[in-house]
Amino acid sequence: MEVAFPHVELSGSWVRGLIPIRPRGLLTRPVDLLMARRLASRLRTDTVRFHDLHRLQRTVSDLLVFQLDGQTVQPPLVVKHPRSSRAAASLAVGCEAVRQLTRDDRLDDWRRLLPRVEVCRLDERLPLVAEGLLPGVEGDTLLRRSPRQARCLAVAALRTVGDLHRATGRPERVTDRVRDWVDPQLAILCEEIHWCRKGRGAAAVEALRERLVRGLDGRTLTVAWTHGDFHPGNVLLSEERGTLTGVIDWASARPDGPCVIDSYIFVLTLRHQRGGRQLGRIVADVVRRGSLLPEDRRLLAEADVPPPDEDEAVLPLLTWLWHVAGNVAKSARYGRSHRWVAGNVVPVLKEVAGR
Repeated sequence: MEVAFPHVELSGSWVRGLIPIRPRGLLTRPVDLLMARRLASRLRTDTVRFHDLHRLQRTVSDLLVFQLDGQTVQPPLVVKHPRSSRAAASLAVGCEAVRQLTRDDRLDDWRRLLPRVEVCRLDERLPLVAEGLLPGVEGDTLLRRSPRQARCLAVAALRTVGDLHRATGRPERVTDRVRDWVDPQLAILCEEIHWCRKGRGAAAVEALRERLVRGLDGRTLTVAWTHGDFHPGNVLLSEERGTLTGVIDWASARPDGPCVIDSYIFVLTLRHQRGGRQLGRIVADVVRRGSLLPEDRRLLAEADVPPPDEDEAVLPLLTWLWHVAGNVAKSARYGRSHRWVAGNVVPVLKEVAGR
């Protein structure tokens, strides 16, 4: 069921809400090229020509990203320039997480999968982060090229992030952590998404809070370093061998998160990418059924992710909450996009509230 938006005057904010969430690269490319060249010059490279800048893009999370290959700099770099204060804050979190993980001796060989932060200048007029370019192809790109590799890719990724959790985590009864895992994320939704602030939306948010607090209270979960946005686009793989070569974008990481969210968001976003349905509608179906689809449950079991002992929809709900709250915190584009809210937020809240 689609959410119906009331008739309003076409104010500036309403018009902005109709703009596609992804930036139009063709319209911004000339300006982006000039900015990328300025950023590259700050890295003390030799004269940078436009054809030295590779994979230039503006992301949904307000970043300008491009690569400098080994002919221009050593080592080859991925350069990120935040275009908003939110993007700068996210980059700062990611840099600090990578630095802490790199120094963590518990991880041993796992650290080879981390990007190396070469430059982190976020308190200057022209902020940037430069990371060493890891080998491999993004998982979502590999899936588009070879859809049949989905299961092997997913199992490899889930087992790899499971190694991170086992190395840094411990089982805990999470009663005392539940509010910290739920209330800040719900507050972000209410602050950033108009539909969540009043009426049916506010009631649905409260219903979600009660469902999560009740469902998580007394459970034992592994608390560990969590990536927080562990989807196929954030893992790198060798195209020839299918082995993981890197895990990128640590802007949502934290050292004491419910590690199960990394496994669940991978499975849920994999289903989204393979089927094309919005994530909110997939999670709403999970709530309606009371469990994941059998195929997704088998995938988690194959990767040694323990099944929930009760209310199987609670952990997908917590995962969804962290995912959407993380997105709207990183960029205002999400919360003000009517299409994104209607497909990714409203269906879940309506289902939790019993419509």
